Amino acid sequence: MSELQEKIEQKDDGPDKKNLELILDIPLHLTVELGRTKLLVKDLLQLNQGAVVELGKMAGELLDVFVNSKLVARGEAVVVNEKFGVRLVDIISPVERVEKIA
Repeated sequence: MSELQEKIEQKDDGPDKKNLELILDIPLHLTVELGRTKLLVKDLLQLNQGAVVELGKMAGELLDVFVNSKLVARGEAVVVNEKFGVRLVDIISPVERVEKIA
């Protein structure tokens, strides 16, 4: 259970809890980005199976975590039950998020 959910359950059924419960089921798009690069159309068309596209990030750098296209955290790749995951290392503060928008 998340810290937010625990705080919600600890409160009584006041207006704050009801207002927060209204948004808990809103779906969000979470994206983890390994890196980026730019390609010319001719280079893209020449790609075939087994081709390697070099990304701008160095191996071992933290991955960017976006929620609805907004950077919210950075993390490192992990394997969990034979699936890839991301361990959050740094959560972007609200102040930093606002600065990136402006």
